[in-house]
Amino acid sequence: MNLSLYLLTVLIWGTTWIAIKLQLEVVAIPASIAYRFALAAVVLFAMLLASRRLQRLDARGQALCMVQGLCLFCLNFLCFYSASRWIPSGLIAVVFSTATLWNALNARLFFQQRIAANVLAGGALGLAGLALLFWPELAGHTATRETWQGLGLALLGTLCFSAGNMVSSLQQKDGIRPLTSNAWGMFYGALMLAAYCLLSGTPFGFQWSFAYVGSLLYLAIPGSVIGFTAYLTLVGRLGPERAAYCTVLFPVVALNVSAFFEGYQWTLPALLGLVLVMLGNLLVFRRARRTGAPTVPAAES
Repeated sequence: MNLSLYLLTVLIWGTTWIAIKLQLEVVAIPASIAYRFALAAVVLFAMLLASRRLQRLDARGQALCMVQGLCLFCLNFLCFYSASRWIPSGLIAVVFSTATLWNALNARLFFQQRIAANVLAGGALGLAGLALLFWPELAGHTATRETWQGLGLALLGTLCFSAGNMVSSLQQKDGIRPLTSNAWGMFYGALMLAAYCLLSGTPFGFQWSFAYVGSLLYLAIPGSVIGFTAYLTLVGRLGPERAAYCTVLFPVVALNVSAFFEGYQWTLPALLGLVLVMLGNLLVFRRARRTGAPTVPAAES
């Protein structure tokens, strides 16, 4: 089951970049993100109410969902979308992949969990592998003031993502299942984004084209309802530091999709980077099998 969730998360989030590109044409970024999570929240609430699986939350539960909505479904995306205006997507991918390390550090800080050496080493290997994968893009980018602003936003977005992971761990320890927490978190995230649009004067435009509506549906349902539920379930089962290694594998899937649709050419450094990412993935989960901690079972499908 864990392996299925892991692969599902990587495959879905590794392909959402195609849909995101189609969202950046006409409609303002905060409005598009608000539409995405509002639609995802409606779908989740409808599913949970129809199946009678929506949990009742107390004040603490609602507060945690509000924080999760702020971190995972609001600030996280605003930071990364804004950073993409100033720095290459490859550099954003490299910064985001540090979530594995941030999650390990935050789990130690907030939950007193031991930082496993294999997780840190695997995360470092993955980071080095991504740097090689995107080296042509990174080497060809001239550092400017905007570059540092973009890096700062990408790092802030990664920290927000990591904070959302910690909140999800707390929610699941309190018995709040990811489907319920995501429904409320996405609702609060969409509400905050809508409030931001109103206060900043950002227009609520919409584009009734096949490309925009189709990409919105893909981002809302597979990308958000399925992707975030699968990922946050892994956070509860594997721990936030191991689950976050998905962030290293997303760009690998994205590059393979790009090779098929956009003619991306694999180079020797890129192939070496791919090997490092795969070795990092094996290292992240290797020691967990020896100690009996939750991990991705190799035999499951």
